[in-house]
Amino acid sequence: MLGLQTTIYKVSDIDKATEWYSKAFETTPYFNEPYYVGFNIKGYELGLQPENLPTDEKVESVVAYWGVENIQETYDRLIGLGAIENEKPFNVGGEILTATVKDPFGNVLGLIYNPYF
Repeated sequence: MLGLQTTIYKVSDIDKATEWYSKAFETTPYFNEPYYVGFNIKGYELGLQPENLPTDEKVESVVAYWGVENIQETYDRLIGLGAIENEKPFNVGGEILTATVKDPFGNVLGLIYNPYF
């Protein structure tokens, strides 16, 4: 195992999702095709793929947490961009904080502040 390299979110509207994720991560995709959109987030891949059967009701079985410097500020910014509140910032031990939001397409987007990592 080499470690986590890619997180992919399935979306109902890839053009709208590309616009939303460009704003959310403050970057543009390096690869943009109708079947896949790829963003390079500090060396990690964030991918968007169109859903075969679009749905906003998605199972929360796996959550990828994206590292942030200021969890409350990032959480508030994503909510302002149209994300839906899922789990408010919460101290999970020591100085580590986590939070989750749902993107406008029903995917859970995790945030983590971990000064030890």
